Amino acid sequence: MPLRHLFLIATLFIAATAHAISADEVKGITFGDVEARVTALNKAAADADEKTVAFIQALSDDAVKTRGDKVFVIKDDKALDPLSGAEVPLPPDAEDVINPNFLRSEMDNALAALKLLSKDETTRAAAIKTLTGETDEARLPLIDKAYAAETVPSLKDKLEMMRAAILLGSSDKARRLDAAAQLAGSTNPITKTVLIERLPLETDADVKVALKAALARVEASLAWGDKLGAMFSGISLGSILLLVALGLAITYGLMGVINMAHGELMMIGAYATYVVQGLFQKYLPGAFDWYLLAAVPVAFMASALMGAALERSVIRFLYGRPLETLLATWGISLMLQQLVRSIFGAQNVGVENPVWMSGGVQLLGNLSLPYNRLVIIAFAVAVLLGVAWLISKTRLGLFVRGVTQNRPIASCMGVNTARIDTYAFALGSGIAGLAGCALSQVGNVGPDLGQGYIVDAFMVVVLGGVGQLAGTVYAAMGLGILNKFLEGWTGAVLAKIAVLVIIIVFIQKRPQGIFAMKGRSAEA
Repeated sequence: MPLRHLFLIATLFIAATAHAISADEVKGITFGDVEARVTALNKAAADADEKTVAFIQALSDDAVKTRGDKVFVIKDDKALDPLSGAEVPLPPDAEDVINPNFLRSEMDNALAALKLLSKDETTRAAAIKTLTGETDEARLPLIDKAYAAETVPSLKDKLEMMRAAILLGSSDKARRLDAAAQLAGSTNPITKTVLIERLPLETDADVKVALKAALARVEASLAWGDKLGAMFSGISLGSILLLVALGLAITYGLMGVINMAHGELMMIGAYATYVVQGLFQKYLPGAFDWYLLAAVPVAFMASALMGAALERSVIRFLYGRPLETLLATWGISLMLQQLVRSIFGAQNVGVENPVWMSGGVQLLGNLSLPYNRLVIIAFAVAVLLGVAWLISKTRLGLFVRGVTQNRPIASCMGVNTARIDTYAFALGSGIAGLAGCALSQVGNVGPDLGQGYIVDAFMVVVLGGVGQLAGTVYAAMGLGILNKFLEGWTGAVLAKIAVLVIIIVFIQKRPQGIFAMKGRSAEA
């Protein structure tokens, strides 16, 4: 039996009412048709002791064999008697017990129900989550016992809802009406499913009216969760678009370079994160949960150095020639994709979330905020503030703004414009690497990673206003939220089309974007 199940035996002592599993119960669970075995399973689980739990767990783990009417539990390559636990000889012709999928599901539910009596709060919470939506009345005695013993108010409320869902199938009309009234206050999506499934089966008119009223209230509660969830998803998508577009806002918005390789610079940042992850797994396994902190500067430097190399070797000869720049960077993007395929292979690679980015915050029954998305939103804000400070408060930012607004005058004032071009392009490329590092935590990392974001990034920069960081923020968040709300009404494909049409109409009415560039070059 796997070690992960040993805690189950150690924590389940149902005092006073528990009884040892009998030979008839062992045979009833092991032999016969599925319905008879399920009936025997539920009867044994309703009043189980630790030996009953151990036997059900062994059966679930395919660690039970039979010969004739004899049953053997296999543990550590030894055969044990399921009643006494004593070692017994295993006949060479003993056969494995066949457990159909339905029976396996029932065994999992029975084990989860038994965990409701665990002393560990986390174990009980996980058991309640597993059993949510259960409608088998055979579980009621155990759920009632767990409800009476539960001391945590939130878990007690969930047990009450679970009990009400089971009572919907009761033969007593009053109990069904009471269950419908209790379920009306639920915010769990599974409750909606239970009510919908029960409605066509209900024959009593009064109960049917109560079920419809409960369903309407549950749907109203879930609607708010759906709206807030769509808002959060939009902000999350907007933060990703912001990270992707910030680098492009510098290379395209400030420098006027149509960089079709921007997505591949993101890809380099993502693969740099993958490499750092591998190094931590091999050389620093104890500090693996902190590999992402080391991956952030590595991803920035890897993409920044690649961007600087591209600017000095190719792009600096193409300033003022947008068509040639577009074609050259598109060719470079294909070369970078093939380079990555040659080094890492054509298949996607896996980048794991650290433990502190796994899981999420459950606010409502249908509203969950994943930690990795929350961290990426915070990371996008930090990168935005860093870029804003760099552009507006530092000497490099002053030179970049000066060269952008009037290159000849900046050169006359002693600014090395060629060097500033390289620095600015490297900065934009490095920010693309940071976007790739963030994207590695929410999706697959592969040679085509950047292709899915390059068009959206250009739309964000153009819509926000070329060279305007504030416009980039507004455009990224606006497009992210609008896209997610439209997806809920029209589907993902039509939502993309609708967003594109809205952008086209907006640019026709206001070609300069949300914020127009200010300066002599813009006024000329």
